[in-house]
Amino acid sequence: MVVANRQIIQGTLFAIVATFFWAFNFIAPYVTGPYSIEDMVLARYVIAGVMGLIFLLFYRRQLRGMSLGQRLSGMALGVNGYLLYSICIAGSVICSGPALIAAFVGLVPLLQTVIGNLQSRRLRWKSIVIPMILIIAGLALLNMRALAAGPAAGHPLSGLAFALGAVASWLSFSVINQKAVAKLAPATTEVWTCLMMIGAGIGALVLLPLAVGAGKALVREPDLLNAPVLLFYAWALIIAFSSSVLGAGAWNAATRRLPMVLSGQFVALESLFATVLGYAFLGQWPGLSEIIGMALVVLGAARSLHIILASKDIDVPSPALLEEIAHEYDR
Repeated sequence: MVVANRQIIQGTLFAIVATFFWAFNFIAPYVTGPYSIEDMVLARYVIAGVMGLIFLLFYRRQLRGMSLGQRLSGMALGVNGYLLYSICIAGSVICSGPALIAAFVGLVPLLQTVIGNLQSRRLRWKSIVIPMILIIAGLALLNMRALAAGPAAGHPLSGLAFALGAVASWLSFSVINQKAVAKLAPATTEVWTCLMMIGAGIGALVLLPLAVGAGKALVREPDLLNAPVLLFYAWALIIAFSSSVLGAGAWNAATRRLPMVLSGQFVALESLFATVLGYAFLGQWPGLSEIIGMALVVLGAARSLHIILASKDIDVPSPALLEEIAHEYDR
């Protein structure tokens, strides 16, 4: 039980780090300058793919220990959980404004927790009702301004389709990734992250001709060395490194250590950190509703952690795997 609890606490710390760096995705509207969100999505994932290839050079020995199927699965998950998810988020905002996607993405922690408990039957449903209510209420308060704005004029059905696609993309990614990571050797966690980055980068390159055909500003820019373009690429690099390297790497480490019923609720912390970063870029303080929302999300996540640690039915990896994970963590 002590060893299992240590794994849960380590996984919790990794999940907090992951959601913090994932929140860097939400600073895109503040840093795109004269260019579009579509430009930022493609640029950051192409950069992430290049970084994945570079980092993979340092893990060639670990890569050789993975099967072709595992390599392809890792890259496919990058396309699904990274690129497709971001495209669906951007598409929903463009078509119907931020309110719809805020409501749907707010359901992700709830749905992921439900799916996790359905798979493992780890906890009694009544024990996680209160934490989920706290988190849902907190997310509602964090997104109150977007929800109050109502749907924007545009293409509401397309916005709904993109919002549903975002939820389906993330949930399928979470379920498949959880199972895949559990079958990997602990030393290949970094390789798995690199493969997902490469997959997302390849997907972005495939979509690049479509962006050219759609007349996106960045890909038609005649002078790629002017200040706005260089600043744009600098921010794309920062977002790619923060989200795809630090965030994804920490999440894969968390996934190895946490049950899905708990990791699902920690996803809600992403909205908390995104709110904080958004107000930081605006140079403002969050309002009372956002502060209360943050407190509720933290309280709900903390309550979930307490319930898991107090549970007597915690699945523990094999002793050999625990020793290898602990050795990896100590390094």
